[in-house]
Amino acid sequence: MRVALAVPCYVDQLRPQAARATMVLLERLGCDVSLAFDAPCCGQPMFNAGVVSAARDAASTWAASSAAFDFIVMPSGSCTHHVRHHLPGIVGSDEGAHAARVTFELCEFIAGPLGTPQLAGRFPHRVAMHLGCHARRGLRLGGSSELHEPPGGPMHTLLAGLDGLTLVPLDRPDECCGFGGSFAVGEPDVSVAMGRDRLTDITAHGAEVMVSSDPSCLLHLEGIARRGAPALRTLHIAELLEEATR
Repeated sequence: MRVALAVPCYVDQLRPQAARATMVLLERLGCDVSLAFDAPCCGQPMFNAGVVSAARDAASTWAASSAAFDFIVMPSGSCTHHVRHHLPGIVGSDEGAHAARVTFELCEFIAGPLGTPQLAGRFPHRVAMHLGCHARRGLRLGGSSELHEPPGGPMHTLLAGLDGLTLVPLDRPDECCGFGGSFAVGEPDVSVAMGRDRLTDITAHGAEVMVSSDPSCLLHLEGIARRGAPALRTLHIAELLEEATR
């Protein structure tokens, strides 16, 4: 299966190892990964900030770049959510609609179009899973407590299927990490307090590793953990799955 790897701008700048792990993992699972997707940003930061003209320029480039591909995979739930739910309305073209149809978050692609909901691998550690708000409630890639749903979802299933891995139960499994994009800039004190609460739940249950499918959530929690929980290892889901399946 030929897929395009789309690397979000902040992953390229701040977490390139997540992009490398995504490429290696997809190739290991039999995909022909193309790096020819030529759009540096989907436009989400500008759209969330209300700068629609700049968001439209970025979204138009993204939509045009997607036309050559049947599948585009991103190691980011928030960017995938933006492309799927906002980009068609911003662009207003068939190309925008096509981009929304063919763009997938990494875990949903592996468990969905790739048809591999369980991987053969080993990761003998106690792992706390953080599924970002966009992935959980926007893409519906996990259960929500307000709907009385179990955690579930493709990332949960992929982790639970690894030999030796123990998924740590959290008191509040779907709590926000506090990042929220521009929210962390406008309300830094509240943002950090929410992140500390999230990490307290994770470390109180004896997690050795915290994993997220959203690099923005990961970077936020990782920065706080360096000061308050330095022993906690933080990984993007692509990094964990690539390590587990070597």
